[in-house]
Amino acid sequence: MPQYKAPLRDMRFLLNEVFDYPGHYAKLPNGEEASPDMVDAILEGCATFCEEVLAPLNLPGDLEGCHFDNGEVRTPKGFKEAYEQYAAGGWQGLSHPKEYGGQELPMSLNLIKSEMMGTANWSFTMYPGLSLGCMNTIYQFGTTEQKNTYMPPLVEGRWAGTMCLTEPQCGTDLGQVKTRAEPAGDGTYKLTGTKIFISSGEHDLTENIIHIVLARLPDAPKGTRGISLFIVPKFLINADGSLGERNAVRAGSIEHKMGIRASATAVLNFDGAVGYMIAEPNKGLEAMFTFMNTARIGTAVQGIAHAELSYQGALPYAKERRSMRALSGKKDADHVADAIIWHADVRRMLLTQKCVAEGGRAMIYHAAKLADHMVVGIAQGDKAKADEYDDRLGFFTPILKGFLTEMGLESANLGMQVFGGHGYIKEHGMEQIARDARISTLYEGTTGIQALDLLGRKVLLTTRGKCVRDFTAQVNAFARANFFNGRIGPLARKLMKHSLQWNLLTTRIMLRAAKDRDIVSSACYDYLMYSGFVMMGYFWALQAATAQDKLAKGGKETPEFYRAKIETAEFYFDRLLPRARAHAKAMMSPTRSVMQMHADHFSFS
Repeated sequence: MPQYKAPLRDMRFLLNEVFDYPGHYAKLPNGEEASPDMVDAILEGCATFCEEVLAPLNLPGDLEGCHFDNGEVRTPKGFKEAYEQYAAGGWQGLSHPKEYGGQELPMSLNLIKSEMMGTANWSFTMYPGLSLGCMNTIYQFGTTEQKNTYMPPLVEGRWAGTMCLTEPQCGTDLGQVKTRAEPAGDGTYKLTGTKIFISSGEHDLTENIIHIVLARLPDAPKGTRGISLFIVPKFLINADGSLGERNAVRAGSIEHKMGIRASATAVLNFDGAVGYMIAEPNKGLEAMFTFMNTARIGTAVQGIAHAELSYQGALPYAKERRSMRALSGKKDADHVADAIIWHADVRRMLLTQKCVAEGGRAMIYHAAKLADHMVVGIAQGDKAKADEYDDRLGFFTPILKGFLTEMGLESANLGMQVFGGHGYIKEHGMEQIARDARISTLYEGTTGIQALDLLGRKVLLTTRGKCVRDFTAQVNAFARANFFNGRIGPLARKLMKHSLQWNLLTTRIMLRAAKDRDIVSSACYDYLMYSGFVMMGYFWALQAATAQDKLAKGGKETPEFYRAKIETAEFYFDRLLPRARAHAKAMMSPTRSVMQMHADHFSFS
C-alpha cells in the first residue's frame, strides 16, 4: 500500500515562488490572518493528520466497505474516530465565516487541505466534502433564521450535508426532476420522491444530515425553469436547536461500487418529508449551481490526488524492483539485474504521473486564487465582482474537471503498469487507486458534459471565443518574455505556436457550427483535451521559468528540486504536449463519420 507523504515542498514552491500567495492573501479582506506562518502551520498540521490518521484507513476502508442495515449505514472501522479528530481540529470551518464558528480563511486554503485529505483517503474526504456545498448554498441563499439554525453545527462538523439532484430517470438533465414539494400551509413543504447517487446520503459520522434537495412545486413550469430548492434535515430541529423527531427521509439502499467503497452512496426516499424552501420559488437550479464551479474544482482535485498517490506508490517500487539490465549497460553492478527505474519505458510512465500531479496542482492553485476573489465578492454583496470572477473561473472549471480527471485516471493505470502483475493484487493498493479514480470522470458531469459546457456554452455561446483569447493573451505574454530565455526558450516557442492554434481552432469551429450543429458535440471532447494539454503546458513552462530563475540566483534551496522541475517540463513538452496535435486533427474532422450511420445499424451481429 502506498505510504502517503504530503508533497509539501511542491506545494510551497507553487504557493510562495510561482503564484505569490502571500501577496495574494495580503490583498484579500479575509486574508489578513493567512500569514506565511499561519499557512505553513496549516500545511504541517493537515499533512500530519493525513499521513498518520487518514492514509492508514484507506486500504482497510476499501476492503471493509460500508455496512447497510434497515436504512442505517455504518462506516468502516476507524472512520468515526478519524472524523471526530477532523471536527475537533476545526478543519471543517477553515474557510467559513467567524460568525458561525469558522476561521474565515480564504477558500483556496480549503482546496489545498482537500487535496492532501483526498490523496490520503478519498473515500473519507467525501463525507466532509459534501457538506461544503450544503453550507455554501445555505450561506448565500438562506434566510437569517436558516443560517443561524444550520450553519453553526455544519461549520463545527457536528452535522453533515448533502446535495440531492439526481433521480432514477435523470442524471445531468435536471429538467426531468419529478420530486414534488407540496405546501403544508405553515410555511413548510412535504417532499415526495426518490434521489439516487447521493454521496454521504446516510452515515454514522454526525448526529444529523442536512439534505439540499431539488424538487418541483405543484404549479411549477416544466423543465429547468420550474425547479425549487429545499432544506430537508434527517432529524427535525426544535426551537432551541436540539434535535427533534426523525424526518420522513430514509436510505433505501447504498450502491455496491467499483471504487471509493468506504464512501456511502445512497438511494434516498422522501415520503412526505418536511422541507424548507431556500432561495426563490422556481429558481432552485440557479442557486444550486452558484457554487458548482468550486465543486467541480473539488472533483478536479481527485485527478491530481490519484496521480500523486499512484506516483508515490510506483516510484519506490521502481527503485527497488529489479528486472533485466538497462539497454545502455549495467547500472547496479552488485545485483543480478538493474532496478526497473533504469528502463526508459518505466521512466516514461513515472514522468507522466509526475507531470499530471504537479502540472495539475499548478492549474488548480491558479484557479483557486480566482475562487478566493469570487467568494469575497459574494461575502461583500458585490455582485459585479462575484460575477466577474465566477465567469473567469467558469472557463477553467470544465478543463480542470474534464482534463485532469481523465489524466488522473491514466496516471492511476500507469501506476499499476509499473508494478506489472503485482499491480493487479489488492495488497499493494495500486488497483484500488485505479478503481477509486474511475468515478472522477463520471460524477459532477461526465467528461463529455464538461466538454459540451466548455465548447458549446462557455466558448461559443457565452463569450464567442473571448475566454480563450483572454487566457491565450496571458500565455503569449509569457511566451514573448521567455522566447530566448535559456532552456525555457524552446518551451515558450512551442507554447506560443499552440496558443495561436487554439484561437484558430476556436474560430474554425465557430464558423462550421453555423452550418453544422453536430460539430459542437463531435468536436467537444477533443477540444477539451486540446485545451487541457495547452493549459498544462503553460503552467509547466511557468514552473520551469521560476525554477531556472531560482537556479540562476543561487537560491537557498538545494538545486536538485529546481533541476527536476525543468527536466519534467521538458519531458512534458516532448512527450505529452504533442498529443494536442492529434486532438486538433480529430476535432476538425468531418462529422459525417460520426453521424452517417443510422441508429438501427448499431448492432451486436
